[in-house]
Amino acid sequence: MEKPLTGMMRPDGEALTLEEYEKAGGYEGLRKALKTMTPGDIVQAVKDSNLRGRGGAGFPTGIKWSFMPAGDNVLRPRYLIANADEMEPGTFKDRILIEGNPHQLIEGMIISAYALHVDTAYVFLRWEYRRAAERLSRAIADAYAGNYLGRDILKSGFRLELYLHVSAGRYICGEETAMLNALEGRRPIPRAKPPHPQASGLWGRPTIINNAETLCNIPHIILNGAAWYKGLSHTEEGGTKMYGVSGRVRRPGAWELAMGTTIREIIEEHAGGMADGYRFRAVIPGGASTDFLVEEHLDVRMDYDSVPKVGSRMGTGTMIVLDDRTCPVGMVHNLERFFSRESCGWCTPCREGLPWIEKLLMAIESGEGEPGDIGILESHTGLLGPGHTFCAFAPGAVEPLQSALKYFREDFELHIKEKKCPWK
Repeated sequence: MEKPLTGMMRPDGEALTLEEYEKAGGYEGLRKALKTMTPGDIVQAVKDSNLRGRGGAGFPTGIKWSFMPAGDNVLRPRYLIANADEMEPGTFKDRILIEGNPHQLIEGMIISAYALHVDTAYVFLRWEYRRAAERLSRAIADAYAGNYLGRDILKSGFRLELYLHVSAGRYICGEETAMLNALEGRRPIPRAKPPHPQASGLWGRPTIINNAETLCNIPHIILNGAAWYKGLSHTEEGGTKMYGVSGRVRRPGAWELAMGTTIREIIEEHAGGMADGYRFRAVIPGGASTDFLVEEHLDVRMDYDSVPKVGSRMGTGTMIVLDDRTCPVGMVHNLERFFSRESCGWCTPCREGLPWIEKLLMAIESGEGEPGDIGILESHTGLLGPGHTFCAFAPGAVEPLQSALKYFREDFELHIKEKKCPWK
């Protein structure tokens, strides 16, 4: 199958240079966009491609772009931000794309900026991604030298300034409005909506925020057309997807596959199945903030419409596998400890509720749980669920817990009954 996102990457893991990227057809999508297409043509092509945001929410990218005010008298400056603050446990797809081919992201951002009448763009990068920062910085400098950034790009009259912002490193910075506050030098806490960033974002100006993988798709859609892009997928959701697997499988990693590839194929064929001595028990399909799925769900297609029908979310498409020799209570405790530490503390349910959950799970895991603790945990998954907190952080944080209580309830009960962890 065609792999537009990773097909041109070097096998030795080094980043493509500008010359190598151009030789492989890089920046041809940009030339086509600037010479033959209007901004409206590009927005329509992205809509027709059925590209959905790859950061986790899966919102249609072209629709999101159309929410930004258009026309000759638009408010300026306007901003585009690539969200590369990839901090969720189990998720590492954007790092692979940026380290392997930074020019692909840059080209996607230039085309997107042209379509959105944007003249200033930022890449918001997780601070631990130092290799990605180094390679992206070099690629941005090369793109300026090659007349792909700056004034009068490819003599088209279009200009774009692109900056790399290495964030201070908090999970909440992945939330788009908290990210805006961080870029403005403020405390990274979510903003109330409306107004949405498309109307009032960075410094009160119209702003589009897209995930890095989302933007990497744009050059290929423009160069090859929306119909070609839709044809890459197994479902109505267009294109390919970076899927990943971590846990006790034979070949943990990430692969570019057709959108809608089944969970079974990803785990058993591409990740090589379970490691010797381990059996599959469950999987968190889309990063740490999604619900567990079990064996009966292995033939579910990994796309944004299919996974919710069985009670979870595709999220980032990067799975964490639970095996039969790992304590599910201990695994969930580890995840909730992460979320508890990363809460920005802005609203009470998240600030107070997540530490309470973490301490209760620690007590159960260490043999100090009480018979009523499971009911308390269940009530907290509702109290911290959708509609009860300021943003989606806490509702996502309790997703693995609520599904663990559904599928592994006997494990919680055994911990409390035997006053110890059965796996230790």
